[in-house]
Order: sequence, then structure tokens, then C-alpha cells
Amino acid sequence: MLILNDVHTAYGPIEVLKGVSFEVKTGEIVTIIGANGAGKTTTLMAISGINHVKRGTITFAGERIDNLPAHQVVAKGIVQIPEGRRIFPRLTVLENLQMGAFIRADDISSDLDRAFKLFPILKERAAQKGGTLSGGEQQMLAIARALMARPKLLMLDEPSLGLAPIIVTRIFDAIKELNQSGTTILLVEQNARMALQIASRGYVLELGRVALSDTAQNLLNNPKVKEAYLGG
Repeated sequence: MLILNDVHTAYGPIEVLKGVSFEVKTGEIVTIIGANGAGKTTTLMAISGINHVKRGTITFAGERIDNLPAHQVVAKGIVQIPEGRRIFPRLTVLENLQMGAFIRADDISSDLDRAFKLFPILKERAAQKGGTLSGGEQQMLAIARALMARPKLLMLDEPSLGLAPIIVTRIFDAIKELNQSGTTILLVEQNARMALQIASRGYVLELGRVALSDTAQNLLNNPKVKEAYLGG
């Protein structure tokens, strides 16, 4: 579905991605783990059309998408949920969800029903301003808003950041549920253990390069990964 081949990006003169190559197959959950500054978020931004690709290619469903404008990437079926959620705080929950469907001209009622079924608390909060929600509820809203675009590939950047453990479990259960219903997932996550427990495959990013790739189970059992990312 998604293939990155020798992707290089930079912020001014500083090269951040230094030849990243990996793939995400249809129906998978693939996770990218790595230390802060490894290039994980930059990778998602390059796929999304926000960061310029200096060299290399990004292919989605057999079509080149590197350096397409971000709205065209969304139209192709790739939606990113950024770190920090970035909902519209002054809009209601319902209005946030409607904004998620901005590229569509068809009826969105079934998608609203799906969002409210996945996260029932959002239905209760439908008329409430997004900025008044708890952190966990805002993360649920960010995921639900992304689903309104009917993504083929959903990319999540640090969905557990700053959330209580019980909420993190609910978020990860939702990610698994979405995948089981047919959505392909690319997950960047600081909680490497939880990410690898739900993923089929994983990549370890170090200093802008893929240092290691394997099945998620093998990465969980890899001594180097355990020491660096899983707390020994």
C-alpha cells in the first residue's frame, strides 16, 4: 500500500531523514519506534505532504505522492492524527467531526454514527466545545475526526502522549478495533511496548535512518530493543 524508498528530508541545511525506506501493507498495523529526534514525526509529515522530500520516492497504492500538496494526500486516502491532537478548541465536538469530512460531498451520517459508537463519550459531548474536553477525550475526538475522511491509511503520532494509563488502553483498543474493521495503521508511539504488542511489524528509526526492521514479536524479544526502548 505505502512504500518509502530512500527518502531524504531537511529543515534548512540540517538533513533529518537520511534515506528512509520501509513499507506498509494493506491491513497491517506497522509501528515506528525510536528516540526523540530520530525522525519519526518528520517521516509522517513527509508522507502527509507537509515536509518537502528532497530525494527518494513515496508511493501509495501504486502512485507517487511525494511532494503532493497535503490536501491531495488526504484525498488519496491518507490521514494523519498529529502529536498533540490539534483539535479545533472553539468548535463543538460535532463541528470538529464535520470538519473531518471537509473533502467529502456525500452524506456523513453513517460515519458520525460510527464515531459515536467507537467513542460513546463523544456523543454525550457533541454540543460541548472541543477545548473543554479532557486530554483523553480530545484524543478520541482527534481519532474520530480523522475517520470522518474515510482513510485507507490512518497515521497516528504519539496517541498516548500525556494520557492516563486507563485512557491509553482505551485508545489502543480503538486502534485495534479500527484495524480489524479494515483500516491500515501506521503508528508512531513513545510507548514502544504497547505499540509492538498490537502491531504486526515494526521499524526502529535512529538518527534519520531505519536501523532495524522485523516482526513486532521479534522486536519485543530483541535484546537491543529491550535495552533501548522497553526498559530492559
